[in-house]
Amino acid sequence: MAYQEGQSASFSKTITETDVYGFAGITGDFNPLHVNAKEAQAGRFGERIAHGMLSASFISTVIATSLPGPGTIYLSQEVKFLKPVKFGDTITATVVIQKLLERGKVCLHTFVENQDGELVVDGSALVKLPSA
Repeated sequence: MAYQEGQSASFSKTITETDVYGFAGITGDFNPLHVNAKEAQAGRFGERIAHGMLSASFISTVIATSLPGPGTIYLSQEVKFLKPVKFGDTITATVVIQKLLERGKVCLHTFVENQDGELVVDGSALVKLPSA
């Protein structure tokens, strides 16, 4: 596949209670903010929210399956969590090729938006392109 600066790909998912509980079970992160409705209601967001890393993990989905695609090697990822993702939100993770580097490496702009187009996660990644 030929890669170009500005090329992009996305993946969308509606976040469910099952997703959040599954992520908690896999990671061991049972913070009441995510899994206890009563405690979360008394907290800063007034309700349960998804794990920030759950939202950010969909960036990996795009990188591994679409752009650059299967065989890509993750070298680094930087993320900033800007807004909470609530149960029922539909989020879209997007990857944009920012710069083609030497030795098959690529700098990516990575971000996640909610259904209202609000940026919830922003960041960048460095990856090694799949071998031809």
